[in-house]
Amino acid sequence: VLLESIVFPVVYLNISKDLALQRLLVAWDVGKSAHDAELAMSFEIQILRTDETTTVWTEFHNVTLDKSGKPLHWIWDSDLPLECVSHSVRIRSKAEVSNIWSQWSLWETVLGLDTSNNSGPQIFPNEKIVEEGSDITLCCIGRKGQIIKEFFLVPSVYVFNRTNSQVRFLTVKNVAHQEVPHISVYCRESCNEEQCYDNAVFFVGKPPDTPNDFSCQTQDMRTVTCTWSQGGDTYLYGHHSPKYSLSEEFSKKTVPCTVSCSEQCSCSWDIGQQRIFNITMTVENPLGKKTAMDVFDVTHRIYPAAPFQLWEKCTDTEITLHWKHRNKGIELFCQIEVLQPNGKVDLHNTSDTHLHYSSITLGGLQPYTEYTARVHCGAAKHFWRWSEWSEALTVRTKEGIPSGKLDIWREITPVLGGRNVTLFWKQAPSFRANDRSISYEVTWEKVEDGSKPESVSFSSVYNSTRISIDNHSYRISVMAKNNVNYSLPSVLIIPRATGTKELKEEQVNGTDDGIFISWEPRQIYDSYIIDWCNFPMLQPCDLQWKRFGPNTSSALINSAAFVPGVRYHFHIHGSVANRASLLEKKTGYLRELPPLLDPVVEKVELTFNAVTLSWDSYPTNESQSGFVRGYHVYVSPMQEDCSLKGSKKHVLPDDSVLCKYTIENPEEKRYTVEHLLPNTKYKLVVKAYTGGGETPIVNFIHIDTPFNSNTLYLLVLLVIVPSLLAAICRWKMKWVKECCCPVIPSPNKSKVLSFKEFKIGPEKVLKISDCTPDMLAVDNKAEAQKL
Repeated sequence: VLLESIVFPVVYLNISKDLALQRLLVAWDVGKSAHDAELAMSFEIQILRTDETTTVWTEFHNVTLDKSGKPLHWIWDSDLPLECVSHSVRIRSKAEVSNIWSQWSLWETVLGLDTSNNSGPQIFPNEKIVEEGSDITLCCIGRKGQIIKEFFLVPSVYVFNRTNSQVRFLTVKNVAHQEVPHISVYCRESCNEEQCYDNAVFFVGKPPDTPNDFSCQTQDMRTVTCTWSQGGDTYLYGHHSPKYSLSEEFSKKTVPCTVSCSEQCSCSWDIGQQRIFNITMTVENPLGKKTAMDVFDVTHRIYPAAPFQLWEKCTDTEITLHWKHRNKGIELFCQIEVLQPNGKVDLHNTSDTHLHYSSITLGGLQPYTEYTARVHCGAAKHFWRWSEWSEALTVRTKEGIPSGKLDIWREITPVLGGRNVTLFWKQAPSFRANDRSISYEVTWEKVEDGSKPESVSFSSVYNSTRISIDNHSYRISVMAKNNVNYSLPSVLIIPRATGTKELKEEQVNGTDDGIFISWEPRQIYDSYIIDWCNFPMLQPCDLQWKRFGPNTSSALINSAAFVPGVRYHFHIHGSVANRASLLEKKTGYLRELPPLLDPVVEKVELTFNAVTLSWDSYPTNESQSGFVRGYHVYVSPMQEDCSLKGSKKHVLPDDSVLCKYTIENPEEKRYTVEHLLPNTKYKLVVKAYTGGGETPIVNFIHIDTPFNSNTLYLLVLLVIVPSLLAAICRWKMKWVKECCCPVIPSPNKSKVLSFKEFKIGPEKVLKISDCTPDMLAVDNKAEAQKL
């Protein structure tokens, strides 16, 4: 009997509900003897909904009893609001060591509102905040005796429907925040009166994110400011928006500060005498809450105020920068940022700045140059972070002597009795004017006799001049001048005029990046200069030049003015002791283009089997858009395979075929196409080609080869003359026969010869006795004996 009371110990069952959380709270008790025995028990719990024919949930709950005798508890979360239907719970138990279950307890029921007398349809759940991404089941409960006719959401989403006559359900999976601020739910019974309707509004949102970058700091050791980022949008606003609160662990107090959020959230309060803090910041909304913590010593979290009131004193190469700061009694370490004119940033550091103001001297600067400086500071001890930057201060240093030299060059043109020298100058990369205004002074004098020099000055808008000199050697110098003084002179020596050997221009090739120039280096020169004209067709031609060191033997010359199809000329000079000598000439294109014009055939000479074309006046000079490499002569063939001797087959874009002849000498401007057929029509064209190809074939020359007169003569000889002779022969046949074929006399009829009496075989022979020979010669003794 005692065992039975232990194995089946259910005494009572109690059910309550938390409607806000859709949660059933189940409590039960067992006999005192079970508690005293401290048994390990198993309980099976079942839940039934009144609209279901089977249980909707079964769970096994294991627990070890103790002697306290406290009731046991179990919690079940429903997937639909508890108001929608009634829920019933029962339970049974057994000892874990036993296989025998107790009898089921009676069903305990929590009634839903479907059993009550409502004044109209009602929508549940009552809580109007839904977490994005969750599943939610809604129900509409109608009045007794009424049928739910419509139950839907706006905006429309995909839902699962479940219904009976009085209660209808909508299950929405993975609820999403849409562009509309809320979701509206509508419910209507099968009647049309005002009490037959109900509607509700649900807001879809997210719980707040965990605060990022939460940290606290002080500027003056009196006030602490904590800052953090807000995180993502929760889509909940007004009284549902996230709420922030701060608490301090050591003092067990709520931090008395007001949170303000714009780009970043912050909260400030007076710290009093406390130095060590453990701050917990909590953010929460109806869907959840998150926390962030920061433990710190305020003496290690000093974030100084930005320096202010910057001013300066300067010379031509130095700036002394002064500033003030508000952090009294705090030793600071400051950093000065100086922006150079070329965009480079220099950083300079100072220390021991615990007074009301500080200063630093910046040296090695350029005269008459603008610099921009700003300052920020941090705590020298326990550095935490830099302050904000001060306002930037722009300073211009004072004027100074021009630094560096001008880069100068010349162009020499012989004239009657002397030479014209066009002098050019430009500011080299290392040259600086160091003043707001500048001018140039050009001086020239003879080298040999030391005559009085001549000079002329120019304003800054000029960069060239022309002077006339005789054939002696001259020294020319150019200096820049500002309000302070002159720069160092740049010097050129013009040698005595002598006869110069004409150099042949060599062709060079262009690339996508420029025109590549190379030359043979000579050890005697200390530098090389290449000059050229950016616009060779203009006068003056905008002379340009570049200098190269003594160990350089090639260069890629590029210019924004270079365009395809223009021939550029380059002169390579070697310089030693400011004396320059022309070494080589080059010419080339950035990119060769096809010829601008086709050769004009000025003369066509025809025979019955050949044609000779001439284009003597076709230019091959720099007026062309590429180096003319030769010519192509195209002839329309009589056959597709181009059997004309010396030609190659050429197929046009329209698939027509031409015979192609190539002339590789651009100075050869005459060509003869042979092996043509007489009395035949042909099309011909002559095209010049460059390194950029040739223009499309469009216009042809049309010719007709003449009839071959030799063929006529041959026809006369082979046909007409024989026919005429045949006719004459037929007309005078007897005469012709007697002339051409006379009757041959018979030896038997000869009076001299007689063959009647002697025969050797079938042949008759002449008897020697019948005639007296003048001379007899015997060739063979045997023959003679035979005779």
